[in-house]
Amino acid sequence: MKTPIFTGSCTAIVTPFTADFVNFERFGELIEQQIAAGTQALVVCGTTGEASTQTIPEHLATVEYAIKKADGRIKIIAGTGSNDTAHAVMMSQNAEKSGADGLLMVTPYYNNTTQKGLVKHFEYVADRVGIPIILYNIPGRTGMAISLDAYKELAKHPMINGTKEASGNLELLSQIINECGDDMNVWSGDDSLCLPMMALGAKGIISVLSNICPAETAELANACLSGDMAKARELHYKYYKLMKALFVETNPIPIKTAMNMMGVDVGPTRMPLCEMDSKNEAMLRETLKDYGLLK
Repeated sequence: MKTPIFTGSCTAIVTPFTADFVNFERFGELIEQQIAAGTQALVVCGTTGEASTQTIPEHLATVEYAIKKADGRIKIIAGTGSNDTAHAVMMSQNAEKSGADGLLMVTPYYNNTTQKGLVKHFEYVADRVGIPIILYNIPGRTGMAISLDAYKELAKHPMINGTKEASGNLELLSQIINECGDDMNVWSGDDSLCLPMMALGAKGIISVLSNICPAETAELANACLSGDMAKARELHYKYYKLMKALFVETNPIPIKTAMNMMGVDVGPTRMPLCEMDSKNEAMLRETLKDYGLLK
């Protein structure tokens, strides 16, 4: 049995950018807001944090800043996944040295390895760090899915704490929990699937929505954990429209657009991600107004 790195809500936090670097002043404000709202953990430099377009110095500096700013008040999970195993080791070891509580490692992309290679990749990194790893299964973005057999093998490794499941496959989720039990903790990687996944045994949510609704996301996750499914359903349906609006285009385009609309200057997304289509932007604006998030 492995104790989960966190239970409840974790924000996959955006990285606010200036024209040419990270806006650390704004980043610090965002971290403080998350702590005050009851968020249990932050994923720094994940997909939502645009790690794929950060330079190595930026990435390292962003993780280090978040750890120092948090100062033990909230768990910091550093995104360190790569399609280059040696690079993943280097980034993971640097995050560990900086004091990260855990690592989030996406499946290798583009290389299109076999399941055997996938297991070897994760185990190779896990053998070289001393902090827990959360796997990240998001085949819609990487083209590489983790199979049940691979999950069963990876669950044996003491440093692999669990997985962020963003495959949308509830059948696979049931199989992981049934076959691996608490040797492979599971977190929902989709806001709109938080309720059904937690009802099936997921330990919480790694959320995009919680960038703008952190207290509400924490309340939803905590209701699931406490078994108050009526409250969880109420919150799920209350925020469902907003959850879906934040994925009308590739994440993190909508969430950063929403935050900028709300007066929280997080800067633009970096190319090749670009500004929203005008029709989608108008829909997002109206949705934010419906939720009282825009005047």
